[in-house]
Amino acid sequence: MVVKEKRAARRVFHWGERFSAVYNLRLYCDLVASNFKDCMIKKFLKRVFTKASKTRAVGNAQVIPYKLHGVSREQISFGALKVTDGLQAAGFQAYVVGGAVRDLLLERTPKDFDIATDATPEEVRRVFRRARIIGRRFRLVHVMFGEETVEVSTFRRMVESEDAQTDEHGRLLRDNEFGDQEQDAARRDFTANAMFYDPTTQEIFDYHNGYADTRNHLLRIIGDPLVRYREDPVRMLRAVRLSAKLGIKLDAATAAPIAELKSLLDNVPQARLLDEVLKMLLSGHSVKCVQQLHRMNLHHGLLPLLDVIMEQPMGEKFIMLALKNTDERLSQDKPVSPAFLFAALLWHEVLAAWNLRQKNGDRPVSAMHEAMDEVLGKQRAQLAIPHRVDAVMKEIWLMQLRLDQRTGQRPFRLLEQPRFRAGYDFLLLRCASGEADQALGLWWGEFQDANLERRAEMLQPESTGEKKRRRRKPRKKPETGVTSESAE
Repeated sequence: MVVKEKRAARRVFHWGERFSAVYNLRLYCDLVASNFKDCMIKKFLKRVFTKASKTRAVGNAQVIPYKLHGVSREQISFGALKVTDGLQAAGFQAYVVGGAVRDLLLERTPKDFDIATDATPEEVRRVFRRARIIGRRFRLVHVMFGEETVEVSTFRRMVESEDAQTDEHGRLLRDNEFGDQEQDAARRDFTANAMFYDPTTQEIFDYHNGYADTRNHLLRIIGDPLVRYREDPVRMLRAVRLSAKLGIKLDAATAAPIAELKSLLDNVPQARLLDEVLKMLLSGHSVKCVQQLHRMNLHHGLLPLLDVIMEQPMGEKFIMLALKNTDERLSQDKPVSPAFLFAALLWHEVLAAWNLRQKNGDRPVSAMHEAMDEVLGKQRAQLAIPHRVDAVMKEIWLMQLRLDQRTGQRPFRLLEQPRFRAGYDFLLLRCASGEADQALGLWWGEFQDANLERRAEMLQPESTGEKKRRRRKPRKKPETGVTSESAE
């Protein structure tokens, strides 16, 4: 198709040179394009020869042309272009929407490209062969193109107040009714996320001054902040995350009600809170997010134990090192484990509970198990951390006890553990924060890379005291006597 477009374009230019300059070139191209049956050729000619104009109004939307915003079609992913072109060829509206448009305006690389359309999920699935409808509350369509999955949503509208289903705090329980483009823009959270980009015309449709806000590096909520936060309290956390991640200022009117309404986070389902926490910690800007949470006093409703941890000098240093390490790994496109991050956030609470139990006379291993269960039990009241994550966190914590053992066959057995690398990385964080001896981290770093002969040399000698022998229970002697029953 690309070769066909190029050949057609070359013929247009060659034919155009034969005409007199008094003819209107745009009219000529329209006449030539009308002879092509392929609508993709027409779109190509329209993009090439359409004269750029200033911002114009279409209904309540401001339409920003390419000459002003500078976001080209080539910056859109292959899959997103296939979806928009396919839906538009089938007679539907289709736009790149949300964070992708915002990121492109901020000269950032979008993580993914979402599409909004007036086609219903069933109509979208009929257009694309590899498409599936997902979700219950929000029915979306995932269209697959190789490794890329494009999420397609149908325009939705805000439910009228008299028809809305809310809880006693004003949180929306049902909000999934189809609408038009303007209604879809109104129900989005921030002005920067409510812009629609048409790859065909390379124009941006803006209903809420999102283009100007984005250019001014300002994050502003759509509508009355009090109402919008009550509808969905997670928007308060999202505002903190986006402002920290994008390095943009939070609008004063948007930030003002957060301190008053932060208690509404207690009514949010645990699964949604966990999802938002993970987005913060894995955003690549977790240090800024945590600092912003503290400035706005939101961490109490998010990670209750984080406030206690951050008051401890060593705990704060340890956590900041863990967050910084995570941000660096994400910037280098390296994998990051949520379990490792949660283990770092809660480690000093586990450590405090463990030390207290040992002072009361408990054995180290049993004291650690009880401390882990206590801390995770408290945390589970706020965040629904999956049990599979609990198991990994416990393995990392328990391994810190075993890393102190460098005698006999223990180090060799520890190297065979599947979580050894995570436990070793955790140890390095403890060494960097001053909690653990630097020599311990250096020893394990050399031991794991050494050959068998060197490893044997590195082992520490056994304790000088005599080894405690295990007492065996005395073996019962067989009864030689004959019972009265057998005698009979």
